[in-house]
Amino acid sequence: MAQEPATRANGNGRRRHALAAILFLFAAGLAAWGAWWWLLGQWYEYTDDAYVGGNIVQVTPQAPGTVVAVRADDTDFVKAGEELVRLDRADAKVALEQAEAQLARTVRQVRTLYATDAQLAASAAQRESELVKAKQDLARREAAAPSGAVSREEIEHARDAIASAQAALDAAREQRRVNRVLTEGTSVAEHPDVKAAAAKVHEAFIAYARTSIAAPLSGYVAKRSVQVGQRVQAGTPLMAVIPLEQVWVDANFKEGQLADVRIGQPVSVSADLYGGRVAYHGKVAGFAAGTGAAFALLPPQNATGNWIKVVQRVPVRVALDPQELARHPLQVGLSMRVEVDTHDRSGARLPQAARAQTVQQTSVFDLSEQQAEDRIAAIVRQNGGGDGKHAL
Repeated sequence: MAQEPATRANGNGRRRHALAAILFLFAAGLAAWGAWWWLLGQWYEYTDDAYVGGNIVQVTPQAPGTVVAVRADDTDFVKAGEELVRLDRADAKVALEQAEAQLARTVRQVRTLYATDAQLAASAAQRESELVKAKQDLARREAAAPSGAVSREEIEHARDAIASAQAALDAAREQRRVNRVLTEGTSVAEHPDVKAAAAKVHEAFIAYARTSIAAPLSGYVAKRSVQVGQRVQAGTPLMAVIPLEQVWVDANFKEGQLADVRIGQPVSVSADLYGGRVAYHGKVAGFAAGTGAAFALLPPQNATGNWIKVVQRVPVRVALDPQELARHPLQVGLSMRVEVDTHDRSGARLPQAARAQTVQQTSVFDLSEQQAEDRIAAIVRQNGGGDGKHAL
């Protein structure tokens, strides 16, 4: 009987030791977690709800037409300015030739105005000479009148000749003045009629150039939907070009994680594509103006009787290092893991800073403008309009 209490005491002792060990381990774990949070955890915010974002540049025609050639397909890499789609250009070519012919005709007509001005100037000088001669004739007749060598009738005729010569001179001067109104203060190339005809050529040339649809930026082709023979209207999406060297990461943090996140804080990013062996380094570039639910196609309506609170997530844009991105390229939509270092918490959470540079820009469409100018200048020169310089 004495053995049972001893056994019971030993069992209670083992339980107390086990409980004490458990409490010790729990306390040690809690202390370790507290130390980790104090040293590291409070300074970092993490999420795996992050995805690669990028610009999806739509390729659309600027004028209607029928597709006669498609020169790029999905997954192809194209350079800025490279032709992607060709439209039928027969009508545009005819319109351009008509506009060029009208410009050439207008240049020659304006040259005629300048030639007429010189002709009218010579005519006015002739009329002025005739007036001087008529006055001299009258003077001679009046001098000879006292001797009776000239009759009064001849003197009257001489006076009539002067009036007629004066009227002819006035008419010639008025004709020259009217013609000079059309040419004064301008050259053939700068004449309003020539500039109007040149504008028509410019318009027709741009319409002709727009039958060739070029890539606005360098990138990879995606979402191609255009087919040969298809009749397309201006603005119809034909395909998309995605410049993968300009991608970023949209990290969807919980609303409770954003209190200490600031623009410019360093970010460590890894991709499921490469795993943990590749680490990207970036910076917080900005915050969305609202939660993802606020901008959804069908935003939630919480003013109902069965409302349940759901933690919202706010997209945070992370800019990546271009050199790291070039070494390990990413594609739009890939899953990412993001960790933000919030040690530097200075500055406003939503600063009102204006962007210092253009987001995107292309000079692909400027080429046709310069070609149109060169073509107009050549037509003006060929038709005797001088150097062909003009301003549209």
